[in-house]
Amino acid sequence: MAIDSDYVQSMATQLAQYEIQGQLAKANRNQAAYKAQLSALTSLDSALKTFKSAASGLKTAGSSMLVNSASFSQEGYASATVGTKAVAGSYDFFVQQLASKSQVALQGLQDGNLGSGSLTIGQGGDAFNIDLGAVATLDELAAAINGASDNNGVKATLVRSNGQVNLVLTSEKTGADQAISLNATGNAAFEGAVAGRQELSVAKDAIVRLGGESGIELTSTSNTFDNVIDGVSLTFTKAHRSGDAPLTMEVGQDQKATKEKAQTFVSAFNALMTSFDSLTASGGESGGRGALAGDASVRAIETMLNQLVRTSFGGVSLTEFGIAADRNGKLSIDNARFEKAIAANPEGFEKLFTDKGNLLDTLDKNLALYTSSAGGLLTNRKDTLNTQLRRVDQQFDTIQKQYDSHYARYLRQYTGLMQTMAAMEQTYGMF
Repeated sequence: MAIDSDYVQSMATQLAQYEIQGQLAKANRNQAAYKAQLSALTSLDSALKTFKSAASGLKTAGSSMLVNSASFSQEGYASATVGTKAVAGSYDFFVQQLASKSQVALQGLQDGNLGSGSLTIGQGGDAFNIDLGAVATLDELAAAINGASDNNGVKATLVRSNGQVNLVLTSEKTGADQAISLNATGNAAFEGAVAGRQELSVAKDAIVRLGGESGIELTSTSNTFDNVIDGVSLTFTKAHRSGDAPLTMEVGQDQKATKEKAQTFVSAFNALMTSFDSLTASGGESGGRGALAGDASVRAIETMLNQLVRTSFGGVSLTEFGIAADRNGKLSIDNARFEKAIAANPEGFEKLFTDKGNLLDTLDKNLALYTSSAGGLLTNRKDTLNTQLRRVDQQFDTIQKQYDSHYARYLRQYTGLMQTMAAMEQTYGMF
């Protein structure tokens, strides 16, 4: 009788698998459960961070929930940035003069004019000197002016026209105090150019009159006027002519933009609640069971969020502004109630969201307990699951070694059995 090696290997495999099948099944179950939980917690962590980021974005520097806006009676004269403290009202402006830079040109210069003397450039009470003997070309002169350590705001450029080179000096800022003064010594060509310089632009302050052409004079070194009216920054871009009708600016609440900000919060919150619904679903005919169903810590997060959107801050709550949660925890905005409440108490709405320690601050602080990369609850749980998965991998290594040991033992036993049977069959054939 010949030994059937395939049969021996098959029997050894089956018996070895039987030996470890209980441990292997348990390890596979644990691995699948840990991976499902890790994936679910990662999704939840991402959803919480997305909501946290959206909520924090509503309170970035200079941002607010309450949006005021300005409208103008004429196009092209001005633009405005309106803050939450701006008071509704109507204002007339007559733009008498826009702010301008100082710009002068030194004409007819050549590289050969350099080699001696100095050029003094003054501006706003300060001055700096350029050694004309230290530069060989007009390009080097422009670079020396621009690179001077005590140059506080003059830019030099070369303009070439009809075979002539013009050295053009321009103030970086607008305003009467930015006027450029020039003086050359020890160089006849530059002394003549300075004496015959052409003023291309006169440095001026912006002059705007509040109340019309004969109203209160307002001045600024730039065309931007900050807080002339509380909470309003105005930038003028075009001047009036005498006799023109003034520019009328209407400041008021922009309820549409304010509601859009509120809707941003509502949409982000509802998206988070949808993630909770999916991850904690109890299962049944309508769908599968969520990987975090019945998880007490996850339910605690959801409960905390639902309580916060129902909490009063500064004496007011979301419900007073028509923002309420349904039985599933999703928020919605009642447009009529929202518009009425915003008109009646705009400051209360702003404080509810953005005052220190109010809704957005509290949300950010509470969510950080779960999402922080250093000691956050979700981070710790994910670390624990990854540790458990590594242990399962070690268990698989141990199970494989056990399988290999059982397989080798059964292979020896069946090989020995087959050899014994072959010997007995041979002996039997002798009789």
